[in-house]
Amino acid sequence: MTTSSLDRFDVAIVGSGIVGLGAAYAAARRGLRVVVVDRTDRPVGATIRNFGHLCIGAQDGPARAYGEASRGIWLRLAAEAGFWARESGTLVVARAEDERTLLEEAARAEAEAEGGIRLLSPAEVTALAPVRAEVVHGGALVAGDLQVNPREAAGAIVRHLVALGVEFRFRTAVTEVGTGLVRTTRGDIEASDVVVAVNHDVDQLLPALAERAGVIRCALDMMRVSADLPSPLQAPLLTGWSMVRYRRFAGLGAATALRERLHAGRPELAALDLNQMYTQLPDGTLLLGDSHHKAVQPGPFQPEAAFDAFLAEARELFEVGGMRVLERWQGIYAAAAEEFLIEEVAPRVLALAATTGIGMTTGLGLAEIETARVLGWGGSGSVGAETSAFVGGAQTPAIVGGAGTTATVGGIAQEENA
Repeated sequence: MTTSSLDRFDVAIVGSGIVGLGAAYAAARRGLRVVVVDRTDRPVGATIRNFGHLCIGAQDGPARAYGEASRGIWLRLAAEAGFWARESGTLVVARAEDERTLLEEAARAEAEAEGGIRLLSPAEVTALAPVRAEVVHGGALVAGDLQVNPREAAGAIVRHLVALGVEFRFRTAVTEVGTGLVRTTRGDIEASDVVVAVNHDVDQLLPALAERAGVIRCALDMMRVSADLPSPLQAPLLTGWSMVRYRRFAGLGAATALRERLHAGRPELAALDLNQMYTQLPDGTLLLGDSHHKAVQPGPFQPEAAFDAFLAEARELFEVGGMRVLERWQGIYAAAAEEFLIEEVAPRVLALAATTGIGMTTGLGLAEIETARVLGWGGSGSVGAETSAFVGGAQTPAIVGGAGTTATVGGIAQEENA
């Protein structure tokens, strides 16, 4: 098929999730002509089915570098596109001495890297979150982390990219990609560069790559509730179950004993692969979760035991009168042995994915850094001071906002959250 002049672009991006949107933003800021192709009619995947928690300070290695880069981009996009965001940090509550010990070890390690984790007394914890005073042994505030409303942010970014000249072709499936060409169900697209950012569906478009990287799917259960709380939650809240998952904490010595205690004491929660955490949306509702189940294709059936556990654990933690369930859902994201999939599958065809549950935290930075490194998208488009980030075992130029970045952000919550 011969393409028309309207089907020739500098960059074609497959997928409108956060990594694809990040690649489109990086390209558009550099003056490139961009098209984004997606088989759905809007972002509906993992990018909107999460806590909206940009959990940068709990990461290490490449994930930390991508997260730091993402931070500045998120703040710039919030200001430009007009969606809600807050520089909240992350609150971690310790409900036992071994959890407090792990936080103390993390704070000492972070102090050697110029800070980032501030230990809190029980009274300071209860001043930041409506948790039961009798269960709190201490806590910490992780500086620099952000929160957005994922339901609002993705759509706002799409609209902003359209205003920047990015073309979106929704309800269009991609059947094949190669150097200079993207074949779709609505015709071929010529592009100098191609970015494949289809998350777990990489096994549909690039099955050999997915098999080689060991990409499967991770299904998670979440819910949104109306909760009668005496005061608002000032930041996303993590628990001991979260600490044994996130690498910044999980790699420390005290994490082993904590994990063993949690799994031995609550095997039913361990069986859910629980990350007990919470965020509060601007309308006051709480997001609760989440459980995890990995498979090549997880089943669609959600066990009610998981939702019962979410509600029971929330009642044990918070000073809450009543809770009313508003929504339940299943999210699915790519999972693999490594945290990220980054491969040039053909000349100037780059596949990108966050192959763990931190796509919102790292996806914008992943796209920014790796398109610059692999495809050479340098030059203009800076989102902050240029620095050097340790990514993939080598010093790589990164454009980051940094912990001191501030922005005026605003916007209106979507009707469904009003």
